[in-house]
Amino acid sequence: MNIIAAILVFGLIIFIHELGHFYFAKKAGVTIHEFAIGMGPAIFKKEKNGTLYSIRLFPVGGFVAMEGEDEESNDPNSFGKKTIKERFLSIFAGPMANIILCIVLLIPFFFFRGTPTTTFDTVIKNSPAYNVGFKKGDRIISIDNRKINNFEELGTIIGNSNGNEMKIKYERNGKIENKSISAEKQSGKYVIGIKPTSEKNPLKAIKQAFVSTYVISKTMLVFLWQLITGQLSGKVMDTVSGPVGVVNMVSNAATTGILNLVFMTALISLNIGIMNLLPIPALDGWRILMLMIEKIRKGKKIPAKIEGYINGIGLIALLSFMVFITYADIMKLIFKK
Repeated sequence: MNIIAAILVFGLIIFIHELGHFYFAKKAGVTIHEFAIGMGPAIFKKEKNGTLYSIRLFPVGGFVAMEGEDEESNDPNSFGKKTIKERFLSIFAGPMANIILCIVLLIPFFFFRGTPTTTFDTVIKNSPAYNVGFKKGDRIISIDNRKINNFEELGTIIGNSNGNEMKIKYERNGKIENKSISAEKQSGKYVIGIKPTSEKNPLKAIKQAFVSTYVISKTMLVFLWQLITGQLSGKVMDTVSGPVGVVNMVSNAATTGILNLVFMTALISLNIGIMNLLPIPALDGWRILMLMIEKIRKGKKIPAKIEGYINGIGLIALLSFMVFITYADIMKLIFKK
């Protein structure tokens, strides 16, 4: 049953991504030969208005086959004959659809789970917050004279404190009080040992969905930058997962309830959206970069054949990396057991 949940999650995310490409390409009048969900041999296909719609055996990708996307074409409705704006929207819409899906999924998640507030629900025993005298019901007002508006700001300031002393202004039973506290490092991040209360409010759930999408996106980009620049220490592969690892995480989320599955789906969708915007050959970000270069060169395109070769090399590199990550995922599962 969990495997079915994982397949449905990947199918939804891929469908939304490719639908973004498909909608704007179709709107621009591009000839589309096939709209496919999955890779490998087709297990279902149907042709309508000149476009083949198919579901393929392996739910690990998908594509929208457009005329003239990777080759020269004289068809006036080919992808290459469209304006830079039309091509940009057709490419950008895929990753953007994944980011929007993340926000849409997080709204009901935060509505039913509740949005975290700056009021303490639990103060963990023997934690920094417990040791300085914080209690359940205390509400944070400011840290080092910086007003705290939401739980994300609270977590960010504490996380960036590096264990230095912080002056906290808080409210207890209607009275304003002050305390000094130093966060401690646990599992690689600084914490003070509190759990917030949650509030169920539809407007706050919408706001929280946008805020969380921004915060998580920023965290992903910082991680990628640290990975590229070699700033990460220790076993980097322990923090990276491929298809097998992600399926395992989705399966685990499915066993713990629908809300956790919705949250995991949102995270994966956002991850795919962000990753596809990176300027790496074979990804949407690379095609966007080529369009930017074309714009700078005043409409002079990179030859489609050369761009196709570059994308082909990039695809081989990405597939090789995926095989390596998959092997690492399998090894982690084996030794974990």
